[in-house]
Amino acid sequence: MNQNPLFTIKKFDFDLSLVNEFNNIHYVKDLWPIVYILSDGNVNEAYVGETTDTYARMSSHLKNNIKNKLSAVHLISSEKFNKSATLDIESNLIKYISGDGHYKLINGNIGLANHNYYQKKEVYWDIFKSIWDNLRSVGIAKHPIDYIDNSDLFKYSPYKTLTSEQKSGLLVIMKNLLDNTYKNIIIEGGAGTGKTILAIFLFKLLNTTNEDFNFEEFGNDEFEFMEIVFELKRKFPNPKMALVVPMSSFRTTLKKVFKNIKGLNANMVIGPAEIVKDTFDIVIVDESHRLRRRVNLGAYFRAFDVVCEKLNLDKHTCNELDWIMKQSESAVYFYDENQSIKPSDVKKEDFDKLKINSLTKTEYLKSQFRSRGGNDYVNYIDNLLKCKLTNSDVIFNSKEYELILFDSIEDIVNEIKSRDIENGLSRLVAGYSWPWMTNKKDSKQDYDIEIENTRLKWNSTNIDWVNSENSRDEVGCIHTTQGYDLNYTGIIFGNEITYDKTTNQINILKENYYDVNGKQSIVDPEELKDFILNIYKTIMLRGIRGTYVYICDKNLRDYFSQFIPKYKTENKTIFLEDDEVIPYVNGIPLYDLKVAAGNFSALQTTNGYQWVELPKTYKPSSDLFACQVIGESMNKIIPNGSICMFRKYSGGSRDGKIVLAEHTNIQDPDFGSGYTIKEYRSKKNIKNDTWSHQSIILKPLSHNVDYYDIELKEDELENLKVIGVFECIL
Repeated sequence: MNQNPLFTIKKFDFDLSLVNEFNNIHYVKDLWPIVYILSDGNVNEAYVGETTDTYARMSSHLKNNIKNKLSAVHLISSEKFNKSATLDIESNLIKYISGDGHYKLINGNIGLANHNYYQKKEVYWDIFKSIWDNLRSVGIAKHPIDYIDNSDLFKYSPYKTLTSEQKSGLLVIMKNLLDNTYKNIIIEGGAGTGKTILAIFLFKLLNTTNEDFNFEEFGNDEFEFMEIVFELKRKFPNPKMALVVPMSSFRTTLKKVFKNIKGLNANMVIGPAEIVKDTFDIVIVDESHRLRRRVNLGAYFRAFDVVCEKLNLDKHTCNELDWIMKQSESAVYFYDENQSIKPSDVKKEDFDKLKINSLTKTEYLKSQFRSRGGNDYVNYIDNLLKCKLTNSDVIFNSKEYELILFDSIEDIVNEIKSRDIENGLSRLVAGYSWPWMTNKKDSKQDYDIEIENTRLKWNSTNIDWVNSENSRDEVGCIHTTQGYDLNYTGIIFGNEITYDKTTNQINILKENYYDVNGKQSIVDPEELKDFILNIYKTIMLRGIRGTYVYICDKNLRDYFSQFIPKYKTENKTIFLEDDEVIPYVNGIPLYDLKVAAGNFSALQTTNGYQWVELPKTYKPSSDLFACQVIGESMNKIIPNGSICMFRKYSGGSRDGKIVLAEHTNIQDPDFGSGYTIKEYRSKKNIKNDTWSHQSIILKPLSHNVDYYDIELKEDELENLKVIGVFECIL
């Protein structure tokens, strides 16, 4: 059992003796709203629900042939619970358990609560976070919330509430799948319009039973949705479905997602060539603009020809789009002509022919769901790259989205690394303006890109690079990022792209473009320009929170500088005078505490503070403070002498975060405490439903290998205090 002043979690065996266990539990007898989790650790499956009648609900589940195979139930109760709160906590548990990946959910995917109610953010989100930490301690959950927020399992989970436009898009797709008039459905939408989510949602919808579905969230459309879903399942009772993903890296990522969703499996996600193995009732093609034709295929030529031969198609005139049409009864194509980036991509003209076919229906998605800059940002970038902006246009400025131009490659590298520490999933991406030397077997070179005095390396893997171990210190390209979400994208415009001031046109220098298959066979310079502009637009729409830009070519940099705010390097830390300070609104305290980023610092005490300006990207909070970091043990992230902002630690998981820690036992507490800043790692002892720390490891993140981990064993832990969690360098 886990108890908290705000809630209680009790575990029971999930069997016929369960009802007798409820006799002394007042919230069960009093029909109080609760949330519960049914689970089984052997098969790692779970079901999340909420109810006011626990007796009746558990009795019903015990009679269910699927749920009665689960072995345990955790009941979560609180005096603060009401119906709205339990619906919300149930919804969050479903989303985060799904994104956690430790358990497969047997829940249906429709009807998750997403409504507002009294104190939802002020009270109940904190309660949920505490519940989540308790569930991690008993093994129901594995990862912290901030880790899950950045995971592909969470981003592409079908257990999320759809927006009104996504619901409309789903309804349109389902209606067209029922209408025998149409064989092909083209869903047009730009980067970040939620196409992949719709694809996965439809897969989950058609591959699970209706029992647990709740269609109430569809409001006035509830009964229409129910009727259409039931009709679809009558038409396709056991549908043979495939999700075709042309890009191998993104395909590998979605295979992992499907593997962790109950009712789906990784084999449902296939490459275009695998379509030859069978015929399908429904084929959904994500990123269909990346389907290929027989041009610049390299090693893939042979496989392409084999598929054409098996399908009895002319290899010289057909393409992968023809393969899909031949092997599917119904096909849905998610398409964006502006994300076609290579000569091998199926031509726009072929999709245009498909659109005018009487068997094809075309629909559109318009709202931007990825970028917090919304459609305004998307349109601004489009006009910027097409040179349609003029000096009279306002420089892009948004409270929700950062678009910043850098003059220094070192600054953009450091800022992206800082954003990755703060938010995760922040990566450098570049145009293909440098050869991939480190990929060659006989290469002795450990870098590919050299700008100013900075050397960088291309992605060391093609598969799921965004989530790979070394990605923070590498540079990705269009092939390793297309289809992915990032929090911040740092984009390097290479030497293959320039700007002509006299004509107000962006021009391409073909000799500086090193993607051989991306330029071979191209005769018309405008065609290559279109591809390269599509590449840059596509990667400029990867970022959820912001896009940072560095440009090698001076003319292009001068052009961009008219329309993108510049990064300010001078006096980053702004000290405030006493008469201009509004405490914790426009300023935070900078404590006179020299934090040693080596071992625990010399004996010291805090003797006062100054006020420094709070960064505009942060909401005012009395939990924020600053101090200076001295030493080289964290120089991968924090240079020696940096003034850093921290958030006071108030509970929750610290694992994997950079923390400011105090340990009085290492130094004489009579004279002061020792402080350090390190990455926090925890080793736990888990026994039954309880856990305890076995040891805490404080890890340096330094280019200097002479720094070692600080490990504190059980008897030393009581003197360890985590004071704050690192937010950013000021």
